[in-house]
Amino acid sequence: MQYQQAYAFLTSKLETELPAELSFHNVGHTKHVVESVTYLAREETISGEELVLLQTAALFHDSGFLQDYEHHEEVSCSLARTHLPRFGYSDKQVETICRLIMATRLPQTPLDHLAMILCDADLYYLGTDQYEENAEHLFKELKAKELIGSREDWIQRQHEFLTTHHFFTPTAIREKREDKQLVSDKIKALHQANTTLKKKVNFVNTMQDAFLIVFGVISTGFALKGFLVPNRFFDGGVTGLSLLLHELYHFNLAFTIVLANLPLIVISYFSVNRHFAFKTFVCVLLLGICLLYFPYPDSLTSDKLLISIFGGVFLGIGIGLAMRAGCALDGVEVFALYTLKRTSFTITEIILGINILIFAIAAFKFGVETALYSILTYFTASRCIDYVVEGIQAYTGVTIISGQSETIKDKLVNELGRGITVYNGKRGFLPGNFETSTDCEIIFTVITRLEMRRLKNLVYSVDPKAFVFASTIKEAAGGILKRRHGH
Repeated sequence: MQYQQAYAFLTSKLETELPAELSFHNVGHTKHVVESVTYLAREETISGEELVLLQTAALFHDSGFLQDYEHHEEVSCSLARTHLPRFGYSDKQVETICRLIMATRLPQTPLDHLAMILCDADLYYLGTDQYEENAEHLFKELKAKELIGSREDWIQRQHEFLTTHHFFTPTAIREKREDKQLVSDKIKALHQANTTLKKKVNFVNTMQDAFLIVFGVISTGFALKGFLVPNRFFDGGVTGLSLLLHELYHFNLAFTIVLANLPLIVISYFSVNRHFAFKTFVCVLLLGICLLYFPYPDSLTSDKLLISIFGGVFLGIGIGLAMRAGCALDGVEVFALYTLKRTSFTITEIILGINILIFAIAAFKFGVETALYSILTYFTASRCIDYVVEGIQAYTGVTIISGQSETIKDKLVNELGRGITVYNGKRGFLPGNFETSTDCEIIFTVITRLEMRRLKNLVYSVDPKAFVFASTIKEAAGGILKRRHGH
């Protein structure tokens, strides 16, 4: 067996052909496993042909990453069968090597002493002071392959792996068990800290959702009992349908709203998710209870315009708060989503059709004026829902194209105090001179509406010919948006 020639051949191939994103499973890892398997084999009194077979298996055990990430062990065996015979390895020796390679697949399944040595060598870094460095390289590699999410997920995965892993050979157990346990304890502490933090975050989110639901229900009930119901005004969606049934047949509004939403809650269980359906059921049930027992005023005003507008405002605020909490007080969107899958109509067309039917019946039964005021209520409620759900604080996305981009970038960051994103592009392509263009930087930033004039003054003071255009962003979060700036 010409092991040294095989070693030179494969390490050279790994150095030049492995994908660049493999920050852990690279040629350095392979060389480390070869060194570890040589040390463990000698400590375990393995020599001669068996030592060479172990070294060769360690050499080829991750060669499959040259072609396939998910099933690299099988590919490693295929490469061993392809290349090793020309280095003097017999078919029987190659099959032994392949059996050893397959034993390293997680969870490791060594069936004999040689396989145990290779498995321990493959993960020998677990009990060394190089663990953190190797773990960081593996995290970056898995992140690049989109096989893991956040660093918290990575800590949890390490905790689960270290909890179940154990060394097989007496040498590894004797030399590395205590050090590996120290690493395991450290990861366990990080995992417990993350779990505690996650529980705190979940508790805060739950309390926030509960707060939004309660105030959303109270606001919706106030709109119905204080404005709409006493004056026989209507709304769109399931709420409007419930109001219509209440006026036409004198059904109790609380029971009508709950019963009208129940089919949609069942639909949402299958079309959205179980959590959404449960929260929506609780929300609708609370609304029914509020309508039955909460001491709302019967009527606050007789002015029809005020009734339609402020009834819509409080209704929109209530429904919007419930939506921000991750549920629905009016399930017409759920019905539209369900119907969309079975028809060629869009969600907007389905909701519009339902509302036209509601307002048409209202016009026929209670007069055109009532229907028109009800449409105004619906419009007001829709706008309020948009403000509550998408954010009242409006941001503006600004794109700037200028030949003085370096100076403008400096002023945006250091004077205006905003983060920026820069794209590479081309400008020119003018009528009559289409062939002429130049490379340029396209600057994008997000500001508040109050900062727009200041930004324009800043840009045009640098380049009066700069091309600046803006678009409204309904909601933005993160970065440095929440810093206070002087205007």
